[in-house]
Amino acid sequence: MSYLKKSGFLKHIFKSAPLIILFIAVLNEFDANYFGVPFLSVNLAFILIFFWTLKNIEQFGYGYIFLAGIINDVVTGSPLGLSSFLYMLICVATAYFRKITLRPNITKDWLFFLITISCVNSIYYIISSYFFDVSIDYRFLLTNNLATFLIFFLFYIIFNAYYKKFFRKSDV
Repeated sequence: MSYLKKSGFLKHIFKSAPLIILFIAVLNEFDANYFGVPFLSVNLAFILIFFWTLKNIEQFGYGYIFLAGIINDVVTGSPLGLSSFLYMLICVATAYFRKITLRPNITKDWLFFLITISCVNSIYYIISSYFFDVSIDYRFLLTNNLATFLIFFLFYIIFNAYYKKFFRKSDV
């Protein structure tokens, strides 16, 4: 374990892992159905962007998030820039939330995440239906929001432990 602390390369890899996971998530799809259950999908990219921009934006970076959105649009066939716009809306929401929160805790973060993804998904479906004539399946929208909201709690615990391990304030 002491070797990991001394090795700059491995330390850099561990600090870049959330960003690598983000690019893997956007290469999968916009809303990945990881469980194989109809109408049940989780938007892992939203979870990653929300958590890491809330905790450590210096490591994640807005440029990488914008690029991830462009890649997501290419993979899913969405209009170019739409996912980047949505990802930037999440960044704006987390920046606002980071500024107004005096004592962060998981409950506040979790509820604000629900509000944020509900607004962002609604904006996505409104833009898709009005400008690009895509039909909206409200069951999918509701189950996606609910599943992403519920799984966020688990990822928050995992990412928070990872954050405490590799992103101490003295290291940043």
